[in-house]
Amino acid sequence: MAQGLMPVRDVAGACPLDCPDGCSWVVSVEDGQAVRLRGNPAHPYTRGALCGKVNRWLERAGQPDRVTAPLRRVGRKGEGRFARISWDEALGEMAARLRAIVDEHGGQAIWPYWGTGTLGYLQGLEGQPGRRLFNLLGASLHSADICSVAGATGISDILGSPAGMDPEDLAHARLILLWGTNPLTSGHHVWKFVQDARAAGAHVVAIDPVATRTARLADDHLAPLPGTDAALALALLHVVVGLGAQDDAFLRDHTSGWPEFRSRIAEFPPGRAATITGVPAEAIVALGERIARTRPTAIRATQGLQRHAGGGNALRALAALPGVTGDWRLRGGGLATSTSGHSKIDKARLHRYDLLPHPSRILSMSRLGGTLLDADPAVRALLVLAGNPAASNPDQNRVRRGLSRSDLFTVVVDHFRTDTADYADLLLPATMQHEHADLNDGYGHLYLHWNEPAVAPPGECLPATETFRRLARAMGLDEPSLYDSDEELAAQALGSGHPFLAGIDLDRLRREGSVRLSVPDPFLPYADGFPTPSGRLEFRSSRAERRGDADPLPGYVPPAEVTDAGRAARYPLALISAASHHFLNTTFANEPRLRRRAGDPELWLHPGDAAARELADGDRVTASNDRGAFEAVARLTDRVRPGVAATTKGHWAKLTGGASVNAVTREDVTDLGGGPVFHDTRIEVAACARRG
Repeated sequence: MAQGLMPVRDVAGACPLDCPDGCSWVVSVEDGQAVRLRGNPAHPYTRGALCGKVNRWLERAGQPDRVTAPLRRVGRKGEGRFARISWDEALGEMAARLRAIVDEHGGQAIWPYWGTGTLGYLQGLEGQPGRRLFNLLGASLHSADICSVAGATGISDILGSPAGMDPEDLAHARLILLWGTNPLTSGHHVWKFVQDARAAGAHVVAIDPVATRTARLADDHLAPLPGTDAALALALLHVVVGLGAQDDAFLRDHTSGWPEFRSRIAEFPPGRAATITGVPAEAIVALGERIARTRPTAIRATQGLQRHAGGGNALRALAALPGVTGDWRLRGGGLATSTSGHSKIDKARLHRYDLLPHPSRILSMSRLGGTLLDADPAVRALLVLAGNPAASNPDQNRVRRGLSRSDLFTVVVDHFRTDTADYADLLLPATMQHEHADLNDGYGHLYLHWNEPAVAPPGECLPATETFRRLARAMGLDEPSLYDSDEELAAQALGSGHPFLAGIDLDRLRREGSVRLSVPDPFLPYADGFPTPSGRLEFRSSRAERRGDADPLPGYVPPAEVTDAGRAARYPLALISAASHHFLNTTFANEPRLRRRAGDPELWLHPGDAAARELADGDRVTASNDRGAFEAVARLTDRVRPGVAATTKGHWAKLTGGASVNAVTREDVTDLGGGPVFHDTRIEVAACARRG
């Protein structure tokens, strides 16, 4: 070792991004600098591999355009012109503006908006850093409903919890349905368990409107019209029941409402479902017969198939299917969506809603544009943390109009000058994951991670927790919990007393880096009962009956825009805007190497649809409807069915011509939970007008 150099040390941590894999990683540090990042080879789920996106993490952290000091806007909102200021100036201005807004308009005029850029229990969405301070001010509550609330609500109606099977147990399945999910692009670690199952003879079926990377490697692929998944699921059950292949013992001992649900299933013979979904009846029958004779069957489903008007019922139907076949009692059977309901972190102690001086309203992040423009009382202060809603949220032009309000005080805490940051009055520099402490899990596995800071942050970047501790001091607030350290917050989060956290404390996590939840092995969460009021899987949901907002039985709720004949006449193509292979939401969309790999936004069109519009492969096209338009490069392919167009989300509008796909999506909500409807969109496509 050269004289004066410190030895290389490895620091355990965790990826914080909005991905089910929640990887365990190792940062190698030499002479105070992070020199290498790799997946933790000792972790049973990560298995030493990171994705192509996160492999660029350290490059991203060192980008020259990273925000490393507080900035104040000096131009018009949206221009992105800023001047450097000190932290004292920034915190003083925030404190004064927030105090004035509370005094004049009340605390509910403040909206702390946590995005999904980081999911940590200290620094990210799960922990909602600053929540205690905002509660003390009486601020509006934030509904983080832009990802999977429809599915979580639908699954909970049936099972009593949104949490599903252990995804590692996919290795024990003999039939795997990858339904509306593309793990080779989003959450690739589960594919290893799919491969393990295949090696043991499992059959893999992809169900997706698009022939994705994953679908092309499956044994079979069914391509339903967007938003018709519930009708397909009910038809598959129609075949199962018609063959007498339901598990009568499981139905008798562990479910309720079966006679009524059986009648609902009878309403969806394969012929009717074929008309609704566009999947041939014979393909529905063949898959139904395979499900009937194959135990265990596992379903892997993520966000894609719930982002339409009937998304909640689609997930209800998928959660009900293993109840009919009895797969919930089998290792390798059931529904694998999210595991986050199993972690039992004490978020109530983190958030401290008891500090609210009065009940407060709940504002939906999926309806940001409409809320900023129309809410009464009006939102006067918006604080955006780890989010880029100007690019990520539906109805982009409406969001921009809301962010452009001259009377809206906006603070953005981020790493870069995103589309949203361009509208900020103050832009504050945030640390990145390897520069701060955090407690993480993954919503696709059963492990908790401690993320130890590996290096000092650049410039004046601060962890979000420290930013709000300093803001509390600047505001003269004396509530002791506002000043809890990161270690104290982590200990509180782990102190729920739930058996799944037995033996797991901060000391152990710091020592081991990652620990599996204290669950049985194998972990079959619903083999012997369900956390519903009846203790049974409820085909007829008592939760839904109490809410009174939906049919208590799973059913098919059609997509609102995709099946609207009037919209179809004006905008003939149904649009899917799925995850990019190179970006995670809008994270990494400004990283030069990944931008080059991604290229310009593309729009996949069936050759027949392109011919009808006289479009050739490689043409620049405009995709539009009455909400807006975006430009893309046409790619002609049979990977989309006629009548469907596909693109990817994540591009920053200011880097791709001033608009992205969310210029055409609408700000509406799902049947259950109030989730977004990104995949319930219709467009028309034409060649771009020639410029100049």
